[in-house]
Order: sequence, then structure tokens, then C-alpha cells
Amino acid sequence: MQSHPVRRVVSGALAAASVITLVTLAQPMATAAPIPVLQAPPTGSDALAKYRDLAAQAEKLNEDLLSAQDDLNKKQGELDKATNDVNAAKDQAAKAAESEKKYQVEVDKFAGASFTSGVQLNKLSALLAGTSTQDFLDRSSALEVIATGKNAAMGNLTGAFQQANDATNKAADAAKRAQDARDAAAKLTEDIKAKQKSLNDQIDQLEAANKNLSASDKAAQRDRGATPPANIKAPTAAAQTALNMALSKLGAAYKYGAAGPTVFDCSGLMLWAYGQAGITLPRTSREQSTFGAAVPRDQLQPGDLVFYYSPVSHVGMYIGNGQMVHAPDTGDVVKISPLQSQYAGARRPTA
Repeated sequence: MQSHPVRRVVSGALAAASVITLVTLAQPMATAAPIPVLQAPPTGSDALAKYRDLAAQAEKLNEDLLSAQDDLNKKQGELDKATNDVNAAKDQAAKAAESEKKYQVEVDKFAGASFTSGVQLNKLSALLAGTSTQDFLDRSSALEVIATGKNAAMGNLTGAFQQANDATNKAADAAKRAQDARDAAAKLTEDIKAKQKSLNDQIDQLEAANKNLSASDKAAQRDRGATPPANIKAPTAAAQTALNMALSKLGAAYKYGAAGPTVFDCSGLMLWAYGQAGITLPRTSREQSTFGAAVPRDQLQPGDLVFYYSPVSHVGMYIGNGQMVHAPDTGDVVKISPLQSQYAGARRPTA
């Protein structure tokens, strides 16, 4: 039979366990962050919907044009480097040729000194021609010095010849790289002209479509969207700076190929905002979509870049609560919008 003290201890333990159970049950269960909902972009009137469709096509052409211009800049850099390499290789070849001439003269001198006064310069001739042991030792030592000098001269000549040959090969390789870069740059230049014409034609269609927009349509374009939440907290100082900078441009006009500080296209806004944080993004949305670390949609944080279409041709910056700040398209302004149904992925820029 249990004593009264034991019964009191057991009763107390059971009571404590009951309290713990009740407290535990009363606590709300932790839940995963909701996945931001994607929404279809607003269409407005039929005229505005048509205009925005044309603008989206123009934005893609603009991104293609910017990408081609980036490629041209890279090819120009390759051409400049190859040209410098050609010049450096030519200088090296000229110096090697001078060295080759110099060392050839030295080798020729040793070749002409194979016989001196009709006596072959070797240790046997030194022994036969010598008048004493000391004379032999002195002659042998002199012969070793001559042999060493001859070997050094031959080594120098061989080295100079190899340097000249290497320089010639380098010059040929650099010349080929320069020609390849020049050909690629010429092709890209023609490609850029074609893309620019396509963009200009699309802009002409937009200008025509703009005449059919009503005052309410144009007001919808100028609308800055929802009011951003107060005190949005980004996970890093750089993301916070970029986010603050992007939000500071709400209402700024869209312009093809612009990257601030007063007008922007979609990727230009991201480039400018993160540039203020000391992080240099690629110029186009397509290249930005491979920069930094990939982020699943259920792990989005303020400052992350969010991308649209396939292939990617639009980008915005996540601000939390399923919303982003972005520069939508021409005729529009930098605004806050929900994440949209053409969502293609997200990246987190890192220094």
C-alpha cells in the first residue's frame, strides 16, 4: 500500500501533466507560409487589353534588342583583347628574332674557334701540346670554360628560336580570334538593326492603339497600384536598399531601354535599384533570371526578383504579401501589382 506522501506526489505529477497537456493544446499550431497567389493581369477595356498585349510584345522585342547589344559589347571586348594579343605577340616575336640573331653570332664564334693554330681544342691536344703538368691543367680549365660558354650560347639560341616560334603561333591564334570576333560583331550589328526596326514597327502600332484609349484607360495606366505595406523588412541590407530604391520610383514613367534614374524599363528598374545597393545585375530580364540563387515561390522574401513568360521577358521585385513593384510597359508607370499568372520563377541577388 502506498503511503500518503507517495499518493500526494503521484497526484501532483498527474495534475501537472494535465496542465501541460491543456497548455499545449491551447497553443496554435505552426503553419507554413502561404504560397503567394498568382493573378491574371488586369485587362480593362478591350482597347486597353489590346494595347497591353502589343506593349508586352514590344517589351519582349526591347529585351531581345538589349540582349543583342550586350552580346555586341562582349564581342567588341573580345576583339579588343585579341587585337592587343596580336600586337603583344608581334612585339615578342620581334624581340625573340633580335635575340636569335645575337646568340647566332656567339654560336658562330665558337664554331669558328674549333681549331686554334691548327691544334684541336680538346684535353688530348692540351696534353700533347703542354710542356708541364701545370700547363695541362691550365689548358684543360680554359677548355672547360670555352665548352661551358659554347653550351650556354647554344642554349640561348635554342631558347630564342623557341620564343620566336611561340610568339608566331600566339600571333596567328590571336589574329584568328580577332577575325572571329569581328565577324560575330558584324553579324550582331545587322541583327541589332533588324531588332530595332521590329521594335520601332511595334511602337508605331502602339501609338496607333493609344489613340483608341479612353481617359479612364489612361488613368488606369498611370495608377501606381496598391499602397505598399509600411516598414517592409528585407532579409539583407542590400535587398532592403534595393527595395527602398525601387519603391521610391513609384509613378516613374516607363521607357524602352531606360535604366534610370527618372525613367525605366522593367529590367532597368531592377538594375538601377540593386545598383544603389552595390550589386551589379545583368542588363536584361532574361540574364537577370539566371543571376543569384533560385527561390521557390513559397520562400519568396522582399527584394527577390520575380520573372514572367517563357522565355523570360519581364521582371519585378517582390515586396511581400503576394505583391511586386515593377515597370509594366510603355504608357504605364512604375507601380505595385499582384504576382501575375505568367510567373516563371524567382532569384535572390547576391553580391
